[in-house]
Amino acid sequence: MSARRGLPLVVVGSGVAGLSVALAAAPRPVLVVARGSDGGDSASARAQGGIAAAVGPGDTPMAHAHDTLEAGAHHNDGASVQYLAARAPAAIARLQALGMAFDRDGERLRLGREGGHHADRIVHAGGDASGAALLAALLRTARAAGHIRFREGVQAEALLLRADAVAGIRLCDAHGDTTLVECTEAVLATGGIGALFSATTNPAGADGNGLMLGLAAGAAARDLEFVQFHPTALATGDDGTLPLVTEALRGAGARLCDAHGRSLSAGLHPLGDLAPRDLVARWVWKETCRNGHAWLDATLLGDAWPVRFPTVHAACLAHGLDPARQRIPVVPAAHFHMGGLACDRDGRTGVRGLYAVGEVACNRVHGANRLASNSLLEGLVFGHRLGRRLAEAGALPPVAHGAHRWAERGAAADPQALARLRALLWNAMGPVRDGGTLASALRTLDGDIGMPGGWQRRLAILLLATALQRGASLGAHYRSDAA
Repeated sequence: MSARRGLPLVVVGSGVAGLSVALAAAPRPVLVVARGSDGGDSASARAQGGIAAAVGPGDTPMAHAHDTLEAGAHHNDGASVQYLAARAPAAIARLQALGMAFDRDGERLRLGREGGHHADRIVHAGGDASGAALLAALLRTARAAGHIRFREGVQAEALLLRADAVAGIRLCDAHGDTTLVECTEAVLATGGIGALFSATTNPAGADGNGLMLGLAAGAAARDLEFVQFHPTALATGDDGTLPLVTEALRGAGARLCDAHGRSLSAGLHPLGDLAPRDLVARWVWKETCRNGHAWLDATLLGDAWPVRFPTVHAACLAHGLDPARQRIPVVPAAHFHMGGLACDRDGRTGVRGLYAVGEVACNRVHGANRLASNSLLEGLVFGHRLGRRLAEAGALPPVAHGAHRWAERGAAADPQALARLRALLWNAMGPVRDGGTLASALRTLDGDIGMPGGWQRRLAILLLATALQRGASLGAHYRSDAA
């Protein structure tokens, strides 16, 4: 069926990036579509670390930008980095105006430090529940906004193009019923690809679905090989989504060690356990390969655990661990995709009317490795920028002539094939890679008939091919066979 109620701006995704676009696009009518409800299916809700912003004494946006470039191995777009860092304090101020209660020490914001930062500049809310608190504030504001409507429990299945311009989007609900929403502009804010790996901190919906939809519509990909692995996910022994163990713990004094208590970072980097994530993830990976997992000793927090880090504390207790008295077993896990749909700072993909923002997008602000706590910031800053641009420009007029076509991802892989694909990507495209394993994985996918037509298989082939093509190590893309 067709739903025609004017021509709204359609935002696909209800995480921080998507909601930031929707709010900033006022007074344009906006339809936010999402697979889950209240943003619960987004990676934003799971973010623990906080938001990076140079708001502390002696800190500057220039210093924030410097750390971002260093973490990204200078593969970043410099102008995007400068824009992000310069507008971070204003993003915090906007959230405070919405009533978001950040953690404080008296009158001052409580600022933490995480990997790759040379200053205390991480703003938190609810200890390690920053993502959930941020999402709640944005959702509360969006639901009260007269220009925004929500359609939840649906998936963006296909884009309708006319003369290669956006003309509509097809939504599918849990019963298989479809709706065509006519529009001339759609924003993909669908998150990353972590769920394509057998160990991830991402929710199941972060499987690259928006990335593949954009590619099907004719958008270009960029930097697909750059996948960040968080050094510390809770080693539960399970595959799939693992509980995140926030980096802020190391900022508070926790230390990574082996089973004998020996430091994993001693003598390897001036920042020690707070070195950029790509380095720390490889140290933890090597210990994991030797002994099954590494350890995080955060017993120094003692009775402060439930107050300062309630999310991690609850996850540990749920798995029979008391982190105030026991070391936490940790493993690396797929966490963030620096690559995505190639776009500029305004989210334009090159397809008329199609935009991308947040983790699905790649404007190279993160370079080859994202700086800690720049992800929520990216969604806030570039989501706000895109929303304002779309509000100022007004709606694109419909294309009056030309052939229509559907841009579709195609059929999905079945659960058994998807499990094999996740294991294969984890083995070939984990924190440490080599050409032989990448090439073998490509041959396996090319010859595997167990996933006929599966779009996840096609995306995995793209990921592996780009990783194989980049023979040198750079940031999160580490080739053990590089000269």
